[in-house]
Amino acid sequence: MSDLFDDGFLAIFERQIDEWLAKLKSVNETILAIDHGDPDPLYRARWYVRMKGETKDYITVWLTLGQRTLRYETYVLPAPEENIAEFNENLLRRNDKLIGAHFSVGLEDAVYLRGELSLIGLVESEVDRVVGSLYAYVEQCFRPLLAIGFASRFAN
Repeated sequence: MSDLFDDGFLAIFERQIDEWLAKLKSVNETILAIDHGDPDPLYRARWYVRMKGETKDYITVWLTLGQRTLRYETYVLPAPEENIAEFNENLLRRNDKLIGAHFSVGLEDAVYLRGELSLIGLVESEVDRVVGSLYAYVEQCFRPLLAIGFASRFAN
């Protein structure tokens, strides 16, 4: 297991991530806001990157700086109301095609996309890739998953 980063190194990572996200927001009109989460003893820092979606109104990516990794996640949609086996099969098949993220079940059985990066070698382009990939993955899957898991709500 890798050594934990000390407070000095984590402060450097925190400052760098702040700068990288600010730069990303300055060149990307899709990003509406970048905010910090409340302090918590479980992690060093947390950011919320809120973006305007096309198929889903808003997509928020949470970045969490820990002692060894940068974790990231975004809420996709609530637990399906119907066609649960087909819905879960669709998620598993999609998981196979994702790079750097995976579908998972969270609170109240809601669907999330999650992943993490080692702090060793963490660079600006990886943070950009993570935010962009999660945005793209949600945009690609949101409507098809709604159509399966909430079919009767959208029946014509």
